[in-house]
Amino acid sequence: MMMKTMMDEEEEHVGMRVTCDGHRGTVRYMGPVPPTTGVWLGVEWDNPERGKHDGSHEGVRFFTCRHRTGGSFVRPAKARFGVDYVTALKRRYEEEQEEPAGEEMKISSRTVQMVGFQQVRLQQRLGQLTEVSLRRCEVSSAGPQNQIRDTTPHVESLDLSGNLLRSWEDLAAITAQLKSLRELQISHNRLSFSSDPSLLSPAFSCLRLLSLNSCALTWTQVLQCAPMWQQLEELYLSDNDITELTRPDHVLQNLRVLDLSNNQILQEMLLELSHLPWLEKLNLSSTGFSAVQFSDASAGDETTAFPALKTLLLDDNNISEWCVVNELEKLRSLLHLSCRRNPLLQKEKNPETARQIIIARLGRLTLLDMRQVECDERRGAELDYCKMFGSEWLRVGGHSDPEKLNTHFLTDHPRFLALIHKYGAPDEGELREQKPFALKHQLLTVTFLCPEDSGRKPIQKKLPESMIVQKVKGLLHRQLKLPAVQLKLSYTCAKLAGREIEIDNDLKPLQFYSVEDGDSILVRWS
Repeated sequence: MMMKTMMDEEEEHVGMRVTCDGHRGTVRYMGPVPPTTGVWLGVEWDNPERGKHDGSHEGVRFFTCRHRTGGSFVRPAKARFGVDYVTALKRRYEEEQEEPAGEEMKISSRTVQMVGFQQVRLQQRLGQLTEVSLRRCEVSSAGPQNQIRDTTPHVESLDLSGNLLRSWEDLAAITAQLKSLRELQISHNRLSFSSDPSLLSPAFSCLRLLSLNSCALTWTQVLQCAPMWQQLEELYLSDNDITELTRPDHVLQNLRVLDLSNNQILQEMLLELSHLPWLEKLNLSSTGFSAVQFSDASAGDETTAFPALKTLLLDDNNISEWCVVNELEKLRSLLHLSCRRNPLLQKEKNPETARQIIIARLGRLTLLDMRQVECDERRGAELDYCKMFGSEWLRVGGHSDPEKLNTHFLTDHPRFLALIHKYGAPDEGELREQKPFALKHQLLTVTFLCPEDSGRKPIQKKLPESMIVQKVKGLLHRQLKLPAVQLKLSYTCAKLAGREIEIDNDLKPLQFYSVEDGDSILVRWS
């Protein structure tokens, strides 16, 4: 057998993944670094803050890095090159045998608890596992042929985040032995790409969920790998190098969940994803999102884009105009929206007011910022919206002929006609110009009536519109001298023409129910 030459050894090590003092990196060079003696490893670190230079030393370039401080030289003896899957598995679970309780780990949206194996032989227990986590266990290879299949044949969920696998071929050598694998986490890895990814697709034939967060990927590289994942339904790509998007033709067509958060994506390219037929959940938080326009649909109509999209996450972005919310109303399936910490929400002094405006503008919404939109909240939001913009509606001629309303108004308020059809058109007597901020302008004159006790005289009070129902009831208990009864409140006004609106939530303010100056509150008790 011929001995390996120094050049062979260098070629073998270049590209390998290593860990040193808790930091992971990729070997880009192996050899001498004059004027020192001996062999060095030139390493490009995953975290560029770990390095000292860009691969150059004293004017000589030994390797290149993506970042100018991403590289450094270390002695081979200080670097660890990892272990095979089964070795890491036994180390992990032998350690857990000594622990009374397991560790909780987040896999997708589920929490898996890895319990100890104190009373069962390790090999038997490993053979029963359906969920395995080898996060940060220095896995670098599959090991001996079929050893994984024989050791953990029933694994359905595998976490290999933060390991030392060097390529998709190395990963496929592991997953090909896990015939039931449906969920795979390989975040915080750096995998080199296969020249023909479709050849590796049998190794991922059952895969439904894949997490590739923090893998320094571009969208082009994702699409290059996508032929491997024919059945994929959930793809997590947070915190990568994705800036430009292109349409995923013939790949990723089964996706239901896509997470692109923490990528600075070019605004005009988001619509490249709009043709994914089954996409139900899209996370665009912290992507710089500020605007969107569905040009195939006019105000009040539905777009053909994102036909199945139910959940859209837009937290921590640059949305500053209400027209963006109006465009979202064109999404025919949108039910859940999260848009916390956007400049738009700062335009309203009260965050709850901003919430009510969003609810009124998005008629199908059932969940906003992780809070359920109840029927009474929607009713109050839509009534307040009609009053808030009612004066403008009258000013542009809405009262005389709503169907021929000024098009600029309908562009700004595409749901307004639907709302006045639902609740009735406001008239000038109901609408008042907003007055300067002062307590006296927030006081409502309200008349309390007891319809089931004709002997009681009406009581007229001036109350702050922000007064919650619970305090109103406390006031009535004292005024009516009814300390031990349960009060039931409703209100009516000239607009309601004999109808009553139940006031059924003690923690809401009067303004939530759109109680106005001059309205009557009906008091009943039991």
